[in-house]
Amino acid sequence: MTKQEKAENQEKPTEETVEETPKKETPFEPVMEADEVEETTEAQAPVEEADDKLAELQKKYDAMEDSFLRSQAEIKNIQMRNQKEQANLLKYDGQSLAKDVLPVLDNLERALAAEATDESAESLKKGVQMTYDHMKHALEDHGVKEIEAQGQPFDPTIHQAVQTVAVDGDQKADTVVQVFQKGYYLKDRVLRPAMVVVAQ
Repeated sequence: MTKQEKAENQEKPTEETVEETPKKETPFEPVMEADEVEETTEAQAPVEEADDKLAELQKKYDAMEDSFLRSQAEIKNIQMRNQKEQANLLKYDGQSLAKDVLPVLDNLERALAAEATDESAESLKKGVQMTYDHMKHALEDHGVKEIEAQGQPFDPTIHQAVQTVAVDGDQKADTVVQVFQKGYYLKDRVLRPAMVVVAQ
C-alpha cells in the first residue's frame, strides 16, 4: 500500500454502527365505540334479571323448607301426644268401673259395721265379709288402693274436708281426726278423695 492510500484511509471517518433500540410494545387497548358500549349494557341486563329471579327462587325455597320443617315438628308432637294419651288410656283402663264399684264397697263396710244379734245375722255377716274381701282384693289387683287419712296431715289433693273441729288434747292442727268416707287411688291418680274431719 502506498503512503498516499494510507493517508486517505486515515482521513476517512469510521462509520459508527448505531444500534437501534427496540420500541416498547404497548398493550392493545381497543377503543370502544358508542354502539359497542350499548351492546355491553344490554348484555348485563339479562344477567341482573337472572340474579333477581335466582334471589326470588331462593326466598321461596327457604320459605318452603321452613314450612316443611315446622310440619315435621308438628307431626312428631301429634304422634307423641297420641302415644301419651294411649298410654294413659291403658294405664287407667277401668277407671269408671272402679269408681262405680266403690259405693258397693262402702255399703259392704257399713253392713260389716252393724252388730250381729243372732246366729243367722252372724252367718250373714261372714258372707258379707267374704264378699267384701274378694271385691277389695280384685280392686287392689287392678291398682285400686285406699288413701291413708286417719291421723294424717290434711292434704287437699287427696282429702276433702267436710267439717272442721277444734284441736283437742294431743291432736295437731291441720290433722285428719275422722274419716266419713274412704278415699281411693287408681295407681298414681286419685280415684276418689277421702271425706274427712280436720282439727284446726
